[in-house]
Amino acid sequence: MTAGPDRNVRGVQVDIAGARRSPVWLLGTWGLTRLVLLLFVFKVYVFPGPDVTSDVSVIYQGWYEVLRTGTFPLDDVTWQYPPAAALAILSPALLSFLDYANAFFVLAFLADLAVLTLLRYAGRRPGRSLRGAWVWVAGVPLLGPTVYARYDVMVTAVAVAALLAGARHPRVLGALAGFGAMVKVWPVLLLVGAVRRRAWAAAAVTVLALAALFTAAMPGAFAFLTFQRDRGTEVESLGALVFQVARQFGWSGEVLLNYGSVEFLGPYVSVVSTAALALTGLAFGWLLLWRLRAGRFPAHTLADAAFVAVLMFTTTSRVISPQYMVWLVGLAAVCLCFRASPMRVPAALVLAASFVTVLEFPVFFAHVVAGDSLGVTLLFVRNGLLVLATVVAARELWRSTVPGSAARPRTASAARAEETSVPS
Repeated sequence: MTAGPDRNVRGVQVDIAGARRSPVWLLGTWGLTRLVLLLFVFKVYVFPGPDVTSDVSVIYQGWYEVLRTGTFPLDDVTWQYPPAAALAILSPALLSFLDYANAFFVLAFLADLAVLTLLRYAGRRPGRSLRGAWVWVAGVPLLGPTVYARYDVMVTAVAVAALLAGARHPRVLGALAGFGAMVKVWPVLLLVGAVRRRAWAAAAVTVLALAALFTAAMPGAFAFLTFQRDRGTEVESLGALVFQVARQFGWSGEVLLNYGSVEFLGPYVSVVSTAALALTGLAFGWLLLWRLRAGRFPAHTLADAAFVAVLMFTTTSRVISPQYMVWLVGLAAVCLCFRASPMRVPAALVLAASFVTVLEFPVFFAHVVAGDSLGVTLLFVRNGLLVLATVVAARELWRSTVPGSAARPRTASAARAEETSVPS
Protein backbone atom coordinates (compact mmCIF):
# COMPACT_ATOMS: atom_id res chain seq x y z
CA MET A 1 0.00 0.00 0.00
CA THR A 2 1.37 3.39 -0.91
CA ALA A 3 1.07 6.32 1.46
CA GLY A 4 -0.89 9.26 0.21
CA PRO A 5 -2.53 12.44 1.44
CA ASP A 6 -5.95 10.81 1.87
CA ARG A 7 -7.07 8.54 4.67
CA ASN A 8 -10.35 6.72 5.30
CA VAL A 9 -11.62 7.13 8.84
CA ARG A 10 -14.78 5.04 9.30
CA GLY A 11 -15.78 5.62 5.73
CA VAL A 12 -15.07 9.34 5.72
CA GLN A 13 -12.27 10.40 3.42
CA VAL A 14 -9.98 13.04 4.96
CA ASP A 15 -7.58 15.00 2.77
CA ILE A 16 -4.81 15.72 5.29
CA ALA A 17 -2.47 17.52 2.91
CA GLY A 18 -5.38 19.56 1.60
CA ALA A 19 -6.30 20.61 5.12
CA ARG A 20 -2.77 21.83 5.70
CA ARG A 21 -2.89 23.82 2.48
CA SER A 22 -6.35 25.22 3.14
CA PRO A 23 -6.30 28.97 3.73
CA VAL A 24 -9.21 28.64 6.16
CA TRP A 25 -7.09 27.25 8.99
CA LEU A 26 -4.26 29.69 8.39
CA LEU A 27 -6.41 32.80 8.10
CA GLY A 28 -8.73 31.68 10.87
CA THR A 29 -5.87 31.13 13.32
CA TRP A 30 -4.30 34.43 12.34
CA GLY A 31 -7.59 36.29 12.77
CA LEU A 32 -8.35 34.78 16.17
CA THR A 33 -4.90 35.37 17.63
CA ARG A 34 -4.72 38.92 16.27
CA LEU A 35 -8.15 39.74 17.68
CA VAL A 36 -6.80 38.78 21.10
CA LEU A 37 -3.77 41.05 20.61
CA LEU A 38 -6.02 43.96 19.61
CA LEU A 39 -8.21 43.43 22.66
CA PHE A 40 -5.11 43.75 24.83
CA VAL A 41 -3.66 46.88 23.19
CA PHE A 42 -7.07 48.57 23.12
CA LYS A 43 -7.31 47.83 26.87
CA VAL A 44 -10.47 45.75 26.61
CA TYR A 45 -8.49 43.23 28.63
CA VAL A 46 -5.37 43.91 30.69
CA PHE A 47 -2.26 41.90 29.92
CA PRO A 48 -0.20 40.88 32.99
CA GLY A 49 2.79 43.00 33.90
CA PRO A 50 3.63 46.63 33.10
CA ASP A 51 1.63 48.44 30.43
CA VAL A 52 3.43 47.76 27.15
CA THR A 53 1.36 50.37 25.29
CA SER A 54 2.76 53.32 27.24
CA ASP A 55 5.66 53.69 24.81
CA VAL A 56 3.16 54.54 22.07
CA SER A 57 0.94 56.90 24.06
CA VAL A 58 3.81 58.67 25.83
CA ILE A 59 7.14 58.30 24.01
CA TYR A 60 6.05 57.84 20.39
CA GLN A 61 3.37 60.49 20.64
CA GLY A 62 5.87 62.88 22.22
CA TRP A 63 8.24 62.32 19.31
CA TYR A 64 5.34 62.76 16.93
CA GLU A 65 4.64 66.24 18.26
CA VAL A 66 8.30 67.24 17.86
CA LEU A 67 8.69 65.69 14.40
CA ARG A 68 5.63 67.56 13.17
CA THR A 69 7.54 70.80 13.75
CA GLY A 70 10.20 69.77 11.20
CA THR A 71 13.01 68.71 13.53
CA PHE A 72 14.18 65.56 15.26
CA PRO A 73 14.01 65.20 19.08
CA LEU A 74 17.49 66.65 19.63
CA ASP A 75 17.14 66.89 23.42
CA ASP A 76 15.71 63.42 23.95
CA VAL A 77 18.36 60.71 24.47
CA THR A 78 15.73 58.00 23.97
CA TRP A 79 15.59 58.91 20.26
CA GLN A 80 18.12 56.33 19.04
CA TYR A 81 16.87 55.58 15.55
CA PRO A 82 17.94 56.43 11.98
CA PRO A 83 16.15 59.37 10.37
CA ALA A 84 13.57 57.38 8.36
CA ALA A 85 12.16 56.12 11.65
CA ALA A 86 10.35 59.45 11.62
CA LEU A 87 8.08 58.01 8.92
CA ALA A 88 6.92 55.22 11.25
CA ILE A 89 6.35 57.64 14.12
CA LEU A 90 4.43 60.06 11.89
CA SER A 91 2.41 57.33 10.15
CA PRO A 92 -0.62 57.49 12.52
CA ALA A 93 -1.41 60.84 10.87
CA LEU A 94 -2.73 58.72 7.99
CA LEU A 95 -5.60 57.71 10.27
CA SER A 96 -6.44 61.16 11.57
CA PHE A 97 -9.95 60.07 12.58
CA LEU A 98 -8.37 58.00 15.40
CA ASP A 99 -6.30 59.18 18.32
CA TYR A 100 -2.56 58.63 17.99
CA ALA A 101 -2.20 55.40 19.98
CA ASN A 102 -5.19 53.65 18.42
CA ALA A 103 -4.09 54.67 14.93
CA PHE A 104 -0.64 53.23 15.63
CA PHE A 105 -2.09 49.91 16.79
CA VAL A 106 -4.23 49.66 13.64
CA LEU A 107 -1.20 50.32 11.42
CA ALA A 108 0.83 47.69 13.29
CA PHE A 109 -2.03 45.25 12.74
CA LEU A 110 -2.04 46.06 9.00
CA ALA A 111 1.73 45.52 8.84
CA ASP A 112 1.19 42.12 10.45
CA LEU A 113 -1.45 41.33 7.83
CA ALA A 114 0.91 42.44 5.06
CA VAL A 115 3.56 39.98 6.29
CA LEU A 116 1.03 37.14 6.35
CA THR A 117 -0.11 38.00 2.82
CA LEU A 118 3.45 37.99 1.49
CA LEU A 119 4.34 34.70 3.19
CA ARG A 120 1.15 32.99 2.04
CA TYR A 121 1.68 34.13 -1.55
CA ALA A 122 5.31 33.01 -1.50
CA GLY A 123 4.46 29.69 0.15
CA ARG A 124 2.10 28.65 -2.63
CA ARG A 125 4.77 28.82 -5.34
CA PRO A 126 6.54 25.67 -6.63
CA GLY A 127 9.25 24.45 -4.25
CA ARG A 128 7.89 26.58 -1.44
CA SER A 129 5.89 25.81 1.69
CA LEU A 130 3.24 27.40 3.89
CA ARG A 131 5.34 26.51 6.93
CA GLY A 132 6.73 30.02 6.80
CA ALA A 133 3.29 31.57 7.07
CA TRP A 134 2.50 29.29 10.00
CA VAL A 135 5.70 30.36 11.78
CA TRP A 136 4.52 33.97 11.52
CA VAL A 137 0.97 33.14 12.58
CA ALA A 138 2.24 31.27 15.66
CA GLY A 139 5.26 33.40 16.53
CA VAL A 140 3.70 36.86 16.78
CA PRO A 141 1.10 36.06 19.48
CA LEU A 142 3.78 34.26 21.50
CA LEU A 143 5.34 37.71 22.05
CA GLY A 144 2.12 39.23 23.35
CA PRO A 145 0.79 42.75 22.76
CA THR A 146 4.29 44.24 22.67
CA VAL A 147 4.31 43.43 18.94
CA TYR A 148 1.58 45.98 18.23
CA ALA A 149 3.02 48.53 20.65
CA ARG A 150 6.35 48.97 18.83
CA TYR A 151 7.12 49.89 15.23
CA ASP A 152 9.36 46.84 14.72
CA VAL A 153 6.54 44.91 13.03
CA MET A 154 6.48 47.61 10.33
CA VAL A 155 10.22 47.25 9.74
CA THR A 156 9.86 43.47 9.67
CA ALA A 157 7.24 43.78 6.93
CA VAL A 158 9.77 45.70 4.82
CA ALA A 159 12.43 43.04 5.49
CA VAL A 160 10.12 40.16 4.58
CA ALA A 161 9.15 41.89 1.33
CA ALA A 162 12.84 42.49 0.52
CA LEU A 163 13.89 38.88 1.02
CA LEU A 164 10.96 37.41 -0.89
CA ALA A 165 11.67 39.75 -3.82
CA GLY A 166 15.43 39.28 -3.66
CA ALA A 167 16.00 36.20 -5.81
CA ARG A 168 14.26 37.61 -8.88
CA HIS A 169 14.55 41.33 -8.27
CA PRO A 170 17.91 42.22 -6.68
CA ARG A 171 17.35 45.95 -7.11
CA VAL A 172 14.08 45.71 -5.15
CA LEU A 173 15.93 43.77 -2.45
CA GLY A 174 18.58 46.46 -2.26
CA ALA A 175 16.16 49.37 -2.24
CA LEU A 176 13.98 47.84 0.48
CA ALA A 177 17.00 46.80 2.56
CA GLY A 178 18.41 50.31 2.27
CA PHE A 179 15.09 51.85 3.23
CA GLY A 180 14.73 49.45 6.16
CA ALA A 181 18.26 50.29 7.33
CA MET A 182 17.32 53.96 7.45
CA VAL A 183 14.33 53.05 9.63
CA LYS A 184 16.05 50.72 12.10
CA VAL A 185 19.58 49.76 10.91
CA TRP A 186 19.33 45.95 11.15
CA PRO A 187 17.76 45.38 7.67
CA VAL A 188 21.16 46.18 6.15
CA LEU A 189 22.04 42.63 7.23
CA LEU A 190 19.61 41.30 4.63
CA LEU A 191 22.36 41.90 2.08
CA VAL A 192 24.82 39.46 3.68
CA GLY A 193 23.75 36.68 1.32
CA ALA A 194 23.17 38.86 -1.76
CA VAL A 195 25.46 37.85 -4.62
CA ARG A 196 24.44 40.39 -7.22
CA ARG A 197 26.04 43.82 -7.16
CA ARG A 198 22.79 45.40 -8.25
CA ALA A 199 21.35 44.72 -4.81
CA TRP A 200 24.23 46.43 -3.02
CA ALA A 201 24.18 49.35 -5.46
CA ALA A 202 20.43 49.89 -5.01
CA ALA A 203 20.85 49.79 -1.23
CA ALA A 204 23.67 52.34 -1.31
CA VAL A 205 21.70 54.70 -3.57
CA THR A 206 18.62 54.43 -1.35
CA VAL A 207 20.56 55.09 1.86
CA LEU A 208 22.43 58.05 0.40
CA ALA A 209 19.28 59.57 -1.08
CA LEU A 210 17.34 59.27 2.19
CA ALA A 211 20.28 60.56 4.23
CA ALA A 212 20.62 63.61 2.00
CA LEU A 213 16.88 64.24 2.05
CA PHE A 214 16.54 64.11 5.83
CA THR A 215 19.75 66.06 6.44
CA ALA A 216 18.54 68.85 4.22
CA ALA A 217 14.95 68.84 5.48
CA MET A 218 15.22 68.25 9.23
CA PRO A 219 17.93 69.26 11.74
CA GLY A 220 19.48 66.49 13.85
CA ALA A 221 18.97 63.60 11.46
CA PHE A 222 22.01 61.72 12.81
CA ALA A 223 21.97 62.76 16.46
CA PHE A 224 20.86 59.21 17.24
CA LEU A 225 24.43 57.95 16.72
CA THR A 226 25.65 59.67 19.88
CA PHE A 227 22.67 58.53 21.94
CA GLN A 228 23.12 54.91 20.79
CA ARG A 229 26.86 54.95 21.49
CA ASP A 230 26.36 55.91 25.13
CA ARG A 231 24.01 53.06 26.00
CA GLY A 232 25.00 50.56 28.70
CA THR A 233 24.09 46.93 29.32
CA GLU A 234 20.34 46.34 29.33
CA VAL A 235 18.97 43.93 31.99
CA GLU A 236 17.65 41.41 29.44
CA SER A 237 20.82 41.10 27.34
CA LEU A 238 23.28 38.23 27.27
CA GLY A 239 25.94 40.33 29.00
CA ALA A 240 23.48 41.28 31.73
CA LEU A 241 23.58 37.70 32.99
CA VAL A 242 27.03 38.51 34.41
CA PHE A 243 25.51 41.14 36.69
CA GLN A 244 22.33 39.17 37.36
CA VAL A 245 24.59 36.56 38.94
CA ALA A 246 27.15 38.99 40.38
CA ARG A 247 24.60 40.93 42.41
CA GLN A 248 23.71 37.70 44.21
CA PHE A 249 27.25 37.91 45.59
CA GLY A 250 27.28 41.57 46.57
CA TRP A 251 27.99 43.47 43.32
CA SER A 252 27.52 47.14 44.19
CA GLY A 253 25.92 48.42 40.97
CA GLU A 254 22.35 49.50 40.30
CA VAL A 255 19.48 48.80 37.94
CA LEU A 256 18.10 52.09 36.60
CA LEU A 257 16.11 53.50 33.71
CA ASN A 258 18.83 54.84 31.40
CA TYR A 259 18.63 55.92 27.76
CA GLY A 260 15.08 54.65 27.52
CA SER A 261 15.67 51.13 28.86
CA VAL A 262 16.34 49.44 32.19
CA GLU A 263 20.11 48.99 32.39
CA PHE A 264 22.85 47.96 34.78
CA LEU A 265 25.03 50.85 35.96
CA GLY A 266 28.10 50.47 38.12
CA PRO A 267 31.50 48.72 38.31
CA TYR A 268 32.59 46.71 35.26
CA VAL A 269 29.50 47.55 33.20
CA SER A 270 31.66 49.28 30.60
CA VAL A 271 33.88 46.19 30.43
CA VAL A 272 30.91 43.89 29.73
CA SER A 273 29.49 46.36 27.19
CA THR A 274 32.83 46.42 25.38
CA ALA A 275 32.93 42.62 25.45
CA ALA A 276 29.47 42.54 23.85
CA LEU A 277 30.70 44.82 21.06
CA ALA A 278 33.72 42.55 20.61
CA LEU A 279 31.43 39.52 20.30
CA THR A 280 29.44 41.36 17.64
CA GLY A 281 32.70 42.09 15.84
CA LEU A 282 33.65 38.40 15.97
CA ALA A 283 30.22 37.47 14.62
CA PHE A 284 30.67 39.79 11.67
CA GLY A 285 34.14 38.34 11.14
CA TRP A 286 32.58 34.87 10.91
CA LEU A 287 30.04 36.17 8.39
CA LEU A 288 32.86 37.61 6.29
CA LEU A 289 34.72 34.29 6.43
CA TRP A 290 31.55 32.44 5.44
CA ARG A 291 31.00 34.77 2.51
CA LEU A 292 34.56 34.22 1.27
CA ARG A 293 34.26 30.44 1.58
CA ALA A 294 30.69 29.97 0.33
CA GLY A 295 30.45 28.47 -3.12
CA ARG A 296 26.86 27.27 -3.34
CA PHE A 297 23.96 29.69 -3.24
CA PRO A 298 20.64 27.81 -3.41
CA ALA A 299 17.50 29.92 -3.61
CA HIS A 300 17.02 29.82 0.17
CA THR A 301 20.53 31.05 1.03
CA LEU A 302 19.60 34.74 0.86
CA ALA A 303 17.02 34.28 3.63
CA ASP A 304 19.14 31.82 5.62
CA ALA A 305 22.14 34.18 5.65
CA ALA A 306 19.97 37.13 6.73
CA PHE A 307 18.47 35.03 9.52
CA VAL A 308 21.91 33.99 10.79
CA ALA A 309 23.28 37.54 10.60
CA VAL A 310 20.36 39.05 12.53
CA LEU A 311 20.51 36.21 15.08
CA MET A 312 24.17 37.01 15.68
CA PHE A 313 23.50 40.73 15.92
CA THR A 314 20.61 40.24 18.34
CA THR A 315 22.23 37.66 20.59
CA THR A 316 25.47 39.61 21.07
CA SER A 317 23.81 43.01 21.40
CA ARG A 318 24.04 45.08 24.59
CA VAL A 319 20.26 45.36 24.34
CA ILE A 320 17.86 42.50 23.62
CA SER A 321 14.52 44.24 23.79
CA PRO A 322 11.45 41.97 23.48
CA GLN A 323 10.45 43.55 20.16
CA TYR A 324 13.74 42.37 18.63
CA MET A 325 12.23 38.91 18.59
CA VAL A 326 9.74 40.10 15.95
CA TRP A 327 12.64 40.45 13.51
CA LEU A 328 13.75 36.88 14.15
CA VAL A 329 10.25 35.44 13.81
CA GLY A 330 9.80 37.24 10.49
CA LEU A 331 13.14 36.07 9.08
CA ALA A 332 12.60 32.52 10.31
CA ALA A 333 9.25 32.56 8.54
CA VAL A 334 10.88 33.58 5.25
CA CYS A 335 13.46 30.79 5.61
CA LEU A 336 10.76 28.18 6.11
CA CYS A 337 8.93 29.36 3.00
CA PHE A 338 11.62 27.35 1.21
CA ARG A 339 11.20 23.59 1.52
CA ALA A 340 14.97 23.05 1.25
CA SER A 341 15.97 25.55 3.95
CA PRO A 342 17.95 23.90 6.77
CA MET A 343 16.67 26.41 9.34
CA ARG A 344 13.83 24.38 10.83
CA VAL A 345 15.51 23.71 14.18
CA PRO A 346 16.74 27.30 14.65
CA ALA A 347 13.25 28.56 13.75
CA ALA A 348 11.73 26.28 16.39
CA LEU A 349 14.26 27.54 18.94
CA VAL A 350 13.32 31.15 18.10
CA LEU A 351 9.64 30.34 18.65
CA ALA A 352 10.49 28.79 22.02
CA ALA A 353 12.57 31.86 22.91
CA SER A 354 9.63 34.07 21.92
CA PHE A 355 7.37 32.34 24.43
CA VAL A 356 9.97 32.73 27.20
CA THR A 357 10.38 36.37 26.17
CA VAL A 358 6.74 37.22 26.89
CA LEU A 359 7.17 35.61 30.29
CA GLU A 360 10.21 37.73 31.17
CA PHE A 361 8.61 40.82 29.66
CA PRO A 362 6.07 41.92 30.53
CA VAL A 363 4.57 39.11 32.66
CA PHE A 364 7.41 38.66 35.17
CA PHE A 365 9.50 41.73 34.39
CA ALA A 366 9.49 42.83 38.02
CA HIS A 367 11.33 39.60 38.86
CA VAL A 368 13.87 40.27 36.09
CA VAL A 369 14.55 43.75 37.45
CA ALA A 370 14.78 42.43 41.01
CA GLY A 371 17.12 39.66 39.88
CA ASP A 372 15.41 36.94 41.88
CA SER A 373 15.54 33.25 41.02
CA LEU A 374 12.51 33.37 38.69
CA GLY A 375 13.76 36.41 36.77
CA VAL A 376 17.29 35.08 36.37
CA THR A 377 16.05 31.63 35.32
CA LEU A 378 13.83 33.11 32.61
CA LEU A 379 16.75 35.14 31.25
CA PHE A 380 19.09 32.15 31.24
CA VAL A 381 16.52 30.07 29.36
CA ARG A 382 15.61 32.78 26.82
CA ASN A 383 19.18 33.85 26.12
CA GLY A 384 20.35 30.24 26.12
CA LEU A 385 17.79 29.41 23.45
CA LEU A 386 19.00 32.37 21.36
CA VAL A 387 22.64 31.31 21.70
CA LEU A 388 21.74 27.74 20.71
CA ALA A 389 19.66 28.97 17.76
CA THR A 390 22.57 31.13 16.60
CA VAL A 391 25.12 28.31 16.77
CA VAL A 392 22.86 25.78 15.04
CA ALA A 393 21.81 28.25 12.33
CA ALA A 394 25.41 29.26 11.63
CA ARG A 395 26.42 25.60 11.35
CA GLU A 396 23.55 24.84 8.97
CA LEU A 397 24.35 27.86 6.80
CA TRP A 398 27.99 26.78 6.55
CA ARG A 399 27.12 23.16 5.75
CA SER A 400 24.62 24.10 3.05
CA THR A 401 26.84 26.56 1.19
CA VAL A 402 30.55 25.86 1.75
CA PRO A 403 32.02 23.23 -0.61
CA GLY A 404 33.56 20.28 1.17
CA SER A 405 31.60 20.79 4.40
CA ALA A 406 29.79 17.81 5.89
CA ALA A 407 26.41 18.52 4.34
CA ARG A 408 23.52 16.18 5.08
CA PRO A 409 22.12 14.07 2.21
CA ARG A 410 19.84 16.07 -0.04
CA THR A 411 16.19 15.31 -0.42
CA ALA A 412 14.49 15.54 -3.81
CA SER A 413 13.08 18.94 -2.93
CA ALA A 414 16.53 20.12 -1.84
CA ALA A 415 17.97 18.96 -5.14
CA ARG A 416 15.34 20.93 -7.03
CA ALA A 417 16.22 23.98 -4.95
CA GLU A 418 19.86 23.58 -5.91
CA GLU A 419 18.84 23.74 -9.54
CA THR A 420 17.42 27.19 -8.95
CA SER A 421 20.57 28.44 -7.27
CA VAL A 422 21.75 31.94 -7.88
CA PRO A 423 25.14 31.94 -9.59
CA SER A 424 27.92 33.37 -7.48
